[in-house]
Amino acid sequence: MSKPSASPDVVVVGSFNVDHVWRSDALPPPGATHSGEYASGPGGKGFNQATACARSGAATAFVCALGDDLGGHHARSLATADGIDLRDQPAPVPTGSAGIFVDAQGRNSIVVGPGANAVLSADFVEGHAAAIAGATATLVQLESPLEAIAAALRLARESGRIAMLNPAPANVAVPRELLALADILTPNETECAALFARHLGERIDGEAIASLDSPRLHALCRDLLPGGTVVVTLGAAGCFVSHADGSLRGDDTAWYRLPAEPATAVDTTGAGDAFNGALAAALALRPGAPFATHLREAHRYAALSTERPGAAASMPTREQLAVRFPA
Repeated sequence: MSKPSASPDVVVVGSFNVDHVWRSDALPPPGATHSGEYASGPGGKGFNQATACARSGAATAFVCALGDDLGGHHARSLATADGIDLRDQPAPVPTGSAGIFVDAQGRNSIVVGPGANAVLSADFVEGHAAAIAGATATLVQLESPLEAIAAALRLARESGRIAMLNPAPANVAVPRELLALADILTPNETECAALFARHLGERIDGEAIASLDSPRLHALCRDLLPGGTVVVTLGAAGCFVSHADGSLRGDDTAWYRLPAEPATAVDTTGAGDAFNGALAAALALRPGAPFATHLREAHRYAALSTERPGAAASMPTREQLAVRFPA
């Protein structure tokens, strides 16, 4: 686990939620009532990713907004336990929360109440410019105000650091100006389809992204983020990588696919966050390695996260990862 640091390896800017999780054999359709089991725990895409990053061994700072309530106090306690350098903006509203429904196959449906996450300001993020300038990478998502997210990416770019945007959740409209601030973009199939539709006028069903002809998918990614790297995560199909021709990040080719690691999934909640946090950590800890090597580490980390329930609570440590995937 990491230790708080004035110069973290990775800065994560984003959300913290208290997750309320219901598990049943099937996801309830509209109007239906199912019996199941209930549990509560920490989540939010930002906190999930910060936890994954810290447990992967990177010194991690987490910039967020929290309420003065049990959820906020719990977030501070958890951050301390994982060695996360928590930098929270006090909010006059409750800490964010989420309702998560998980079926027997590990599939999930989620409703998020942003709460304090909606208060995070660009000014507060800019107050942590020194940490962002000193970190190898800054990782953001879309459960916080876009002005705050843009400020974090801009600071990273201005400092010559890696600006990493996970454009999740898919229902958030991402302006072209925000995309242009990212060095690395990591959409899943649904998010990728939404970006293609909004910015390229290409109407492709999310479920069809994985089966697209690779040269065409690469061309679309190049139109979406001309100067950066796009990693489209494809669940059980692994991921597709598209680099700008002038920036292959140590890889041999501009585009390729990597298979997913095998896993016996019990809960896919937070798997994408596990991937992103582990990828940011790998980029910071092994900067000379090919990008494909970083991705394989992130795939393994995400696979192991699905074999246990919860969001932030499911993030494995380096030691657990080494046992599951020995060198």
